[in-house]
Amino acid sequence: MESKLQDPVVALKAHLALNVRNVVSSTEFYQKMLGIEPSKVRPGYAKFDVQNPPLNLTLNEVAFNERGALSHLGIQVASTGDVLAMREKWAESGLVTRDEMQTNCCYATQDKTWVRDPDGNEWEVFVVLQDNLPETAPCECGDKVAGAHGAEAAGSMASAGSCCAPAIVGIER
Repeated sequence: MESKLQDPVVALKAHLALNVRNVVSSTEFYQKMLGIEPSKVRPGYAKFDVQNPPLNLTLNEVAFNERGALSHLGIQVASTGDVLAMREKWAESGLVTRDEMQTNCCYATQDKTWVRDPDGNEWEVFVVLQDNLPETAPCECGDKVAGAHGAEAAGSMASAGSCCAPAIVGIER
């Protein structure tokens, strides 16, 4: 089937809708993580209109027991300095961070820092230092802030059978 569009569609921003158990505590977390106020708040709902990186992030309050199929979320930046700047911003906001420098994850060497939202969704800010590593390169990514949340996080870990599968690790800061 041939497309009738002459010009390519220009995307304004990505949209990410997260189910959260408590929209109030999640909104507080994302205010700290993103450094902005929500653009819209309603009962059981909050929206963040993020400019950098362009993102329409919505939080939808829904009762659930498991974390679901989501592995983790990330923001790729240009340099290790940018990773460290975000870590400092998050730490100053009271978020628990965990650094991984010179780590091999998803067949790339990266510098990164992690935080976890109230529902266990992990966010990384990362820079790719070397890409397309061979398949024999170890993968060290997974549940990066488990030590900060103790047994509750450790109880929900899966075995590290594949790249980016959760693995129990300690906390650094």
